Amino acid sequence: MLRLAWARSSSKNSRVDPARLLSIVLLGGDNKPHSPEQSRDISGLTPPPASDKSPSLLRPRTSQYCFSMTSRASLSMASGSEGQGSPPSTHKRPPNRLGQERSPYLLQHAHNPVDWYPWGQEAFDKARSEDKPIFLSVGYSTCHWCHVMERESFEDEEIGKTLSDNFVCIKVDREERPDVDKVYMTFVQATSGGGGWPMSVWLTPDLRPFIGGTYFPPKDSGRRPGLKTVLTRIMEQWQDNREALESSGERVIEALKKGTSIAANPGETPPPAHDVANRCFVQLAHSYEEEYGGFRDAPKFPSPVNLMFLMSFWSVNRSSTEGSEALQMTLHTLRMMALGGIHDHVAQGFHRYSTDSSWHVPHFEKMLYDQAQLAVAYISAYQVSGEQVFADVARDILLYVSRDLSDKSGGFYSAEDADSLPAAGGSEKREGAFCVWMGSEVRELLPIVVEGATGGATEADIFMHHYGVKEQGNVDMEQDPHGELQGQNVLIVRYSVELTAARFGLSVAKVSELLASARAKMAEVRKSRPAPHLDTKMLASWNGLMLSGFARVGAVLDDKALLERAVQAAGFLKEHLWDAERQIMLRSCYRGDEMEVEQGVSPIAGFLDDYAYVICGLLDLYEATLQPEWLRWGEELQDRQDLLFWDAEGGGYYCSDPTDPTVLLRLKQDQDGAEPSANSVSALNLLRLSNYTGRKDWSQRSQQLLAAFSDRLTRVPIALPEMVRGLMANHYTLKQIVICGQRDAPDTSSLLATVNSLFLPHKVLMLADGETEGYLYQRLPILSSLTCQGGSATAYVCEDFTCALPVTDPQELRRLLLE
Repeated sequence: MLRLAWARSSSKNSRVDPARLLSIVLLGGDNKPHSPEQSRDISGLTPPPASDKSPSLLRPRTSQYCFSMTSRASLSMASGSEGQGSPPSTHKRPPNRLGQERSPYLLQHAHNPVDWYPWGQEAFDKARSEDKPIFLSVGYSTCHWCHVMERESFEDEEIGKTLSDNFVCIKVDREERPDVDKVYMTFVQATSGGGGWPMSVWLTPDLRPFIGGTYFPPKDSGRRPGLKTVLTRIMEQWQDNREALESSGERVIEALKKGTSIAANPGETPPPAHDVANRCFVQLAHSYEEEYGGFRDAPKFPSPVNLMFLMSFWSVNRSSTEGSEALQMTLHTLRMMALGGIHDHVAQGFHRYSTDSSWHVPHFEKMLYDQAQLAVAYISAYQVSGEQVFADVARDILLYVSRDLSDKSGGFYSAEDADSLPAAGGSEKREGAFCVWMGSEVRELLPIVVEGATGGATEADIFMHHYGVKEQGNVDMEQDPHGELQGQNVLIVRYSVELTAARFGLSVAKVSELLASARAKMAEVRKSRPAPHLDTKMLASWNGLMLSGFARVGAVLDDKALLERAVQAAGFLKEHLWDAERQIMLRSCYRGDEMEVEQGVSPIAGFLDDYAYVICGLLDLYEATLQPEWLRWGEELQDRQDLLFWDAEGGGYYCSDPTDPTVLLRLKQDQDGAEPSANSVSALNLLRLSNYTGRKDWSQRSQQLLAAFSDRLTRVPIALPEMVRGLMANHYTLKQIVICGQRDAPDTSSLLATVNSLFLPHKVLMLADGETEGYLYQRLPILSSLTCQGGSATAYVCEDFTCALPVTDPQELRRLLLE
């Protein structure tokens, strides 16, 4: 729906024979540099830079990175492609090897006429024994252009035969194997300045990339080569110029190793928190779009990491102009998102991003990680402002997740696709078909004349006015270049309920009731439409994020049902994604044919984000329920994370097992993107756990981690707003809030409700219930000296367990916490 491009030309760096050779691969002998327009289009082959002397070129720019986080980033590549948006062929051939896999994405390719292999030793051995290059194709199941490339190319018998006969073909689900995806996306971004999915990379048998790109149409289009041409050229060059290809790939990997290295210098300490936070605020303020909120122009992403930083910045700068501006930026953005079409007003939850600056026309995919982080952002905004609308939106998100993304085991599914079959029929899936409305549909569904309404208005008249529904549709052609939404409407709140009520001469209560009733009727209609694909893969990392969402919202709203759902999610993680025998997290599990939870043929060991996000979720769950079993497991997982991923020399954590020989780059994620960097999350996890366990080594480790990222934090803190929050927490010292009392006693609950009503980003909350043999008392013997005063539940507010005078009155506690 939106044409995106990146502005870096790789050809200008291509000055020696290997790069010229790759230009020949691309253009079949024409080694002239691309025009600027073509070099910005990342859909073609991307020659690696000839020199490794400029490691700065190997880091994707912040603005580019976020665009690569979505399949729609490659839309400009597909203009003119045939039949885009169509579903894969329904003709079923006998399954290939992928038929044995459990990933929904790999199963989508199980009937291709391609001899696909999953990532693994069998494929590597075949490439070496047959001395063939590897074709690596990476995507995910709700990726629009992955579907397009499958239908156009991987379902094509001729292309399938060419691939199978001349390459070892490996298909990877990027959500299952983020380690593989990160390595080769780093290559693609470094050599082209951009990236996206599907990602197409050609490797030597020893897994070194030599050419990479994203989506390829099956046939040539102008100067852009089609996949058939690309494959032919690579086959020729593999035969005639293999040594140059291999040396080029080797050189690029060595350059990437240098350019992506992150480590602290000996004796280095974290940068000054005050300076870094101020710079991060200035950089965000510079990119802020004042009219509709959000950061930068279209496409607009929710970016909850930015919003959480701004609220944390406000919390320590409440009386300053900058603090007030940070708060205004946050609340305005969240309000406009809630009103916009990115928010599903009928079936709840948020779509992936907006294609326009006003949050109106979204890319309709719904991702679990967005719901999780936005639930926390909205409930935090409620704590900050007291405005009920923010609490309502947070609850709204969790309603959607509970209904549509929840497994009976307690786990959460990964995503809903953007595309589905139109309700009116047809064999081609369309973007947003499940969510959009024709004006005539609304009129037919809501025909009743509303008593007392001005001009004899119907329910439809009032609804269409409020949500901007037009008879001819409300989607501009700029947001719909392929005509998928022609005549359709994306609901967006155009007026407040008060203004709508005034327009039709009705009470606010009456209009609110009417709109709610209309949305319920529309939700029933949507149930009868062909549903979009549901990715029922359950990832430990995203389930950890969602655990935080339910725990945080449940605690603030004192909602027992939400807290029970959080406990159920934690139980699911421990039962299905924790291998107690091997003492490791597992990356994923799946919904089986009989609705049971099952593992893949070769279970995938968890990565850094699986540990970091789950630990954070467990800490949030402890603070919400005060059940120490979750704290105990969090401590256990942190020990395992340290053992598996910590870089003892340079500080910080590697994203994946640094001893895995099949992963060529030992990366440390230095960008808070659609998901926060696991190092960012770990910086605060370590600090919180240090306060809960008394282990000073974890506080020191948090400092070492921040020191490793010192250069990035100092120069471009906007790239790591979540890590800046961790830096701030280290600087300002966490408040230890100890509530002495019985967990379910009314006076204890009153004190806890006071704590939970406030946005306190630099605190840990714990319950001292007098059980001196319990987990917390064993870890923190000082708790034995903190007791109830006068037989009432008592709160102690401490720093490094130096405590202020105890209080028993909730209002006194509130005053103390806000000092």
